[in-house]
Amino acid sequence: MICQVCQERPATLHFTKIINGEKTELHYCDICAQEKGEMFMFDGEPGFSINNLLAGLFNYDSTFQQSKQETIPRDNIIQCDHCKMTFKQFLNVGKFGCSHCYETFKDQLTPILKRLHSGNYEHHGKVPKRIGGSIHIKKQIQLFRDQLQTAIMQEEFEEAAEIRDKIRALEAQLQLEGGGEE
Repeated sequence: MICQVCQERPATLHFTKIINGEKTELHYCDICAQEKGEMFMFDGEPGFSINNLLAGLFNYDSTFQQSKQETIPRDNIIQCDHCKMTFKQFLNVGKFGCSHCYETFKDQLTPILKRLHSGNYEHHGKVPKRIGGSIHIKKQIQLFRDQLQTAIMQEEFEEAAEIRDKIRALEAQLQLEGGGEE
């Protein structure tokens, strides 16, 4: 799509304005958007990246965070032990410094991820239908093994025996389907 103003450059910003119930779609290139003043929502920065978008998602209530930040002492700032990134730096950059940041900032991320993913904060992915049967069974076995360990730790041996029987039945089913080798 070409910019509606200059008719030369590709449109990279697409706006939908609704004023008094009248909907207007605008398609601008970066230069024309800056000239027309349509970049006000981006704090006048020359560009808008996916990092800005992600950082904006995490700043879902900036007034609350600003008042909260003023009351938090400096020694309570959470920082990754491995890369030394703080949560505030993550909000500004929009991406983590290392893989350990996910665990370090887990408490701050959980409510945000739940909001973004309709209450879920773990991604389980989709399974292809042609091989989904054996993968589904393997996941179910792993889930039951976790439940078995919990039951044993809590000394609920009758429940543990039932879970063990379910695991054996699923493993037998997996062997019949030929998906037992790993």
